[in-house]
Amino acid sequence: MKFISTENAPAAIGPYSQGVRVGNLVFLSGQIPLTAEGVLVEGDVRAQTEQVLQNIRAVLRAAGASLSHVVKCTVFLADMNDFTVVNEVYGQAFGSHRPARSTVQVARLPRDVRVEIEVIAAVDERE
Repeated sequence: MKFISTENAPAAIGPYSQGVRVGNLVFLSGQIPLTAEGVLVEGDVRAQTEQVLQNIRAVLRAAGASLSHVVKCTVFLADMNDFTVVNEVYGQAFGSHRPARSTVQVARLPRDVRVEIEVIAAVDERE
């Protein structure tokens, strides 16, 4: 098991890792819209989702992976009315790559953000 850490994404705000690689699987902790410096991106759900995906890219890169390696995403929304916008930003980021995905509305997210996304990726053992 290898713990993944990068300064290009926000540090964990609790007793957990940004990600963990076990064999060819990479598990990322949920990413919220904090910059790498830990500043909360306020504003609309579009800006927050873009920051979340930027964080995911950074942690995946530190694990030797990219969005094209993602096999499963879980999207947590504070308001399901944001689904269309989040889906648009998500679709632009992933392009033609279509990992499995679940999207759920939750009562509350850390720092009262509007979106959090966690991913699981699979990479070649030799990478």
